[in-house]
Amino acid sequence: MSFGPGLSFLAPVFAALFSSAVLTAYLTSGRARLRILDHPNERSLHHTPVPRTGGLAILAGLAVGMIVALAMDVLALGASGEWETEMLIRGAFPELLWLVGGALLVAMVSFVDDRKGVGVVPRFAVHVAAAFVLLAGGLAPRALDLGVWVWAWPMSLGVLFSGLFMVWMTNLYNFMDGMDGFAGGMGLIGFGFLGLFGLLAGESGYALVCWSTALACLGFLVFNYPPARIFMGDTGASSLGFWAGALILWADGRGMFPFWAGVLVFSPFIVDATVTLLRRLLAGEKVWQAHRSHYYQRLVQLGWGHRKTVLAEYAVMLAAGLSGLFLLQLGNTVWVLPGLTCWTLIYLVLAMLVGRMERRLSSKNRAGIV
Repeated sequence: MSFGPGLSFLAPVFAALFSSAVLTAYLTSGRARLRILDHPNERSLHHTPVPRTGGLAILAGLAVGMIVALAMDVLALGASGEWETEMLIRGAFPELLWLVGGALLVAMVSFVDDRKGVGVVPRFAVHVAAAFVLLAGGLAPRALDLGVWVWAWPMSLGVLFSGLFMVWMTNLYNFMDGMDGFAGGMGLIGFGFLGLFGLLAGESGYALVCWSTALACLGFLVFNYPPARIFMGDTGASSLGFWAGALILWADGRGMFPFWAGVLVFSPFIVDATVTLLRRLLAGEKVWQAHRSHYYQRLVQLGWGHRKTVLAEYAVMLAAGLSGLFLLQLGNTVWVLPGLTCWTLIYLVLAMLVGRMERRLSSKNRAGIV
């Protein structure tokens, strides 16, 4: 029994979209029995309490998509009597089990954090444990591939690098979830491009996992786009950060596409969070305290508002993903380092423009006072 490539992909991903949207709508309504509100604080860009249970809908949508894909595989097996090469996710099972195990740890501690609050140390400990669950599946990269320059490092260094990368991805996505439509949009665009890269590499199971995640994010984004009626909370943001990092390592380990391509896709989040953290460290600030100094937060405070800022960020996300696709399709590794250098310069220019706008606004305010 063959469903054909169109239906094979459409059924799971649209099941993820539909279930995520329906559950998000329910959690947004006043009928929802589970009500966890995000009250504004010094880090927030919103001014009234908003439900922060949307992450549950995203995870549920992803789970439904995977269950539908598995059911279709089982039905095909029952009709044919043997596993067919075009099965949806059969070939992805070994790695996927390790990913799910780590993601469940992150999702559980994040849900408790959303409800009651969890200290920094125990939360960080669970993130480290989740990273090592993933690495137990052998997903640590054996080399750092930057095109013409490949560094084959010792296994111990690969494990250390991967563990730090996973913990940082888990947390930075949460740091960046502070504006309407932002983290959901990054999920839709980022996982969408990862799936495309995987499909072009002939890994349909990987593509299905990524696109189910992307469509689950879209179901949530319908209600999270400015002005947001619901937030994804730590449950959604931390889990998506872990999931993104895990899928990037999975792709690199299976030879689908190199590590740099996945990092480039999510670079709008990675660069903002990393640069902001370094700036705060150099300034002697307490980096674990809430703040509003991310570049996207600074743009909102400059008067851009949520909608204009998030649309500009979407443009950067799409440009990063498309450039990654272009570099992969060129098939010539000599262009990788120049391409990544170009993006380094782009982010440097964007950071300088934000600083310049802030100085202009400050000058106008001082002139007005005088």
